[in-house]
Amino acid sequence: MTAKQVIESGKAILGIEFGSTRIKAVLIDENNKPIAQGAHEWENQLVDGLWTYSIEAVWHGLQDCYAELRKAVLKQYDCEIESLAAIGFSAMMHGYMAFNEQQEILVPFRTWRNTNTGKAAAELSELFNYNIPLRWSISHLYEAILDNEEHVKDIKHLTTLAGYVHWQVTGKFVLGVGDASGMIPVDPSTKTYDATMVGKFDTLLASKGLPFRLLDILPQCLNAGENAGSLTSEGAKKLDTSGHLKAGIPVCPPEGDAGTGMVATNAVKQRTGNVSAGTSSFSMIVLEKPLSRPYEMIDMVTTPDGSLVAMVHCNNCTSDINAWVGLFKEYQQLLGIKVDMNELYGKLFNKALEGDADCGGLMAYNYVSGEPVTGFSEGRPMFVRSANDKFNLANFMRTHLYGAIGVLKIGNDILFKDEKIRVDRITGHGGYFKTPCVGQRMLAAALNSPISVMETAGEGGAWGIALLAGYLINKNGKTLADYLEDVVFAGNTGTTIAPTAEDVAGFECYIKNYKQCLPIEQAAVAHKA
Repeated sequence: MTAKQVIESGKAILGIEFGSTRIKAVLIDENNKPIAQGAHEWENQLVDGLWTYSIEAVWHGLQDCYAELRKAVLKQYDCEIESLAAIGFSAMMHGYMAFNEQQEILVPFRTWRNTNTGKAAAELSELFNYNIPLRWSISHLYEAILDNEEHVKDIKHLTTLAGYVHWQVTGKFVLGVGDASGMIPVDPSTKTYDATMVGKFDTLLASKGLPFRLLDILPQCLNAGENAGSLTSEGAKKLDTSGHLKAGIPVCPPEGDAGTGMVATNAVKQRTGNVSAGTSSFSMIVLEKPLSRPYEMIDMVTTPDGSLVAMVHCNNCTSDINAWVGLFKEYQQLLGIKVDMNELYGKLFNKALEGDADCGGLMAYNYVSGEPVTGFSEGRPMFVRSANDKFNLANFMRTHLYGAIGVLKIGNDILFKDEKIRVDRITGHGGYFKTPCVGQRMLAAALNSPISVMETAGEGGAWGIALLAGYLINKNGKTLADYLEDVVFAGNTGTTIAPTAEDVAGFECYIKNYKQCLPIEQAAVAHKA
């Protein structure tokens, strides 16, 4: 069928993902190919010292994103979206969305970016003998308890952003296992919340005199392909304010952006991995067995079908690069030169390839916000050089590209050097890889591993959740890994760049200097407001 016939017959599949700076919708056909897109730009707000998005911004953003998709369909195919074969919602993982019995949010949404949960995370890590990151929902909940926040006693529901949107449009309070593993650890053998840890936390709740137990307030945990409800009439109106979209469409379990990244890069099998690099960055390596011990820098989560994953999550990636490119844009405008941002990024990124492998001694810290992997609760973006360093444009751009994945390297060195983890394939996706070959080459040097990038990886997490929605209705008994391998990707592994010895040695030199210079960043945090 043509794309228009697919849409008119209600056989198209929709994926929507709430990213940090953009909400994106991707409509795919029966062959999993994107046929239309819509987007909405948004930004988090710092309110009372905490990063948040308002509930109003969530719904305005979702509706505007869908409206843009609808406009694109009307323009490209001259038809309306009346029904769909399936829908999926995903969003940035973790964070804290607590609701009362009337489904009213009790405090503003606290995103993954917040680092105010240090005491709670440390105590829970010790209690569970398991690394509990600052951004996980259980850390936010326990920190609110430790801080004696008034709202805690009224909590009836606790979920993530993806879980919230899914709940409101289907009436089902559920969560995909990958996203759920960022609330409290999941047991890979049961593919649901770890019973031992839940029991320990319930003891804490009882000692505080709180009127609920953990499983009372958490969403039901579901695996990829399981029934997660369907779009209600009210949900259809919340999504499509024009009133054309019909109710009854099946909706797959809501997932986090880490899970959709794994799906979009065909990295849910053991011994595969992916790196997502955009506003934040994270690597996901699917393990054959558990790590030898807990590491503060390594988060243990799962794939959307429940396999154990070692995750290195970095709060910062390309934001500081974007700020510097914006400065170059201003310079061009000052000279009266017309600015094409794609061309500007491309030229600057490619210039970095001419730089010294060790960046000529230059150093960049991209810490727009705190960076837990290196122990920073706050950040200050910084560029550092000494008088004798090789200060030129190529080295300047290269050090910022290195700096964007420096923390990622520090975490992954534990996996590859200390734990001797083996991988058959690592795939990159996100804005860091948009300029062909450049980001790939930098990451290959950082991880000392070949890096693949697929053409489809640019579609990102919205495409990934659309694929999970497709799996819901088309799995035909296949595992998720086999469905992706045999049906979606059919052997396509993308283009691969292997590291060179010179680049690897250069990055090792850079990261040694990076670690030695961290006290400069600490001083900036201490003295620069």
